[in-house]
Amino acid sequence: MHWIEPYIATYGSIALFIIIYCESFGAPVPGESILIAASLLAQQGTLSLPVMLMAVFLAAILGDSTGYLIGHFGGRKVLLRFGPYVKLTPERLEKFEALFEKYGSGIVITARFFAILRQLNGIMAGALKMHWLKFVAANIIGAALWTLVWGAGPYYFSAFFRSLL
Repeated sequence: MHWIEPYIATYGSIALFIIIYCESFGAPVPGESILIAASLLAQQGTLSLPVMLMAVFLAAILGDSTGYLIGHFGGRKVLLRFGPYVKLTPERLEKFEALFEKYGSGIVITARFFAILRQLNGIMAGALKMHWLKFVAANIIGAALWTLVWGAGPYYFSAFFRSLL
């Protein structure tokens, strides 16, 4: 994590926005770790907490929405063509669609907190035909919760944890 700290300190919330945006639409980037590091940098006064939180929140929403569009306009074809190679048969795909129809909002909100699911969240929601209004609402709620937990949480609770040591 020490390699990314100078970039965040130098480029601030812009670097954070780009990293979180890329992670949210599928790039394998350690967004959560970087967000925690940025939160601790904000506590030291290197970053502005409100600006950092807003950049992360917007990047998470826009990144997941980009993933949704990718999934919506091309993901279904990819799943049908290459899905059987990873045991994703058309029957299983139908089951996933039914699951997203019933629990899609909860899946989108919860997936934000799990590493690989966070990257695939929007793409899968789009490919599995989740209604876009439901997706947008769940995406905003999930992004807000994730940003507050990993962006504001370390900022406010790190002093408490240091006092325990």
